[in-house]
Amino acid sequence: MKIMLLLILISLLLAAGFLLVYLWAARAGQFDDDYTPSVRILFDDTAPEAEEQHEPVITGEKAKN
Repeated sequence: MKIMLLLILISLLLAAGFLLVYLWAARAGQFDDDYTPSVRILFDDTAPEAEEQHEPVITGEKAKN
C-alpha cells in the first residue's frame, strides 16, 4: 500500500512539473506564431533534387576485357 502512495506522489509531482513547463513556455511566447500556419499552404514544397546516375563499377575478371 505504501508503494501506491509513493507512485501517486511521484505522478503528481511529474504532472505538476509538466504544468509548470507549459506555463513557462506560454508566458515566454512559444505559442504566439499566428502568421505561419495561415500561409503555409500557399507555399510550394521544394522538389527533391534528382540523384546523379553513375555507371556501375565493374571489378574482377570482367574489368580486364
